[in-house]
Amino acid sequence: MTLTRWNPAKELISMEREFGKIFDSFNNRFGLKSSKEDEDFSNAVWSPLTDVIENKDNYSLHLDLPGIKKEDVKITFNNGKLIISGERKYENEKSDSTYHHIERAFGKYYRAFTLPEKIVEDKIDANFKEGTLSITIPKAEEAKPKQIEVKVK
Repeated sequence: MTLTRWNPAKELISMEREFGKIFDSFNNRFGLKSSKEDEDFSNAVWSPLTDVIENKDNYSLHLDLPGIKKEDVKITFNNGKLIISGERKYENEKSDSTYHHIERAFGKYYRAFTLPEKIVEDKIDANFKEGTLSITIPKAEEAKPKQIEVKVK
């Protein structure tokens, strides 16, 4: 008997992909084209796990991308949407070995985040170290919390 682990994230991605197909067929029927972003999402096999953190000055994203080279990570920002995509290639290390179970995801990956309007777009910074992609998105001054002095009369 083989033990198979249930992955709820995979189920959600599959469901979102199916809804995407429905909307694509609707768009095609009425002559609307799908975007390159839609194609990237529909071709993705997996999605990296991400932590999203906010403090008074920044938003920070930390994505798990173990086993991926810096050159295989593509980050784009367009119309308020930050997109991280790329591909983890399957490397068959030993041809004389038989794999009984593979849990690591291989193939194209995709993750998109809609960012708030009040950010400093040209100061977005990304660092890749030890399989973790860290992206810092600075808040615009008007988005930062202000402290108001209370006067006592």
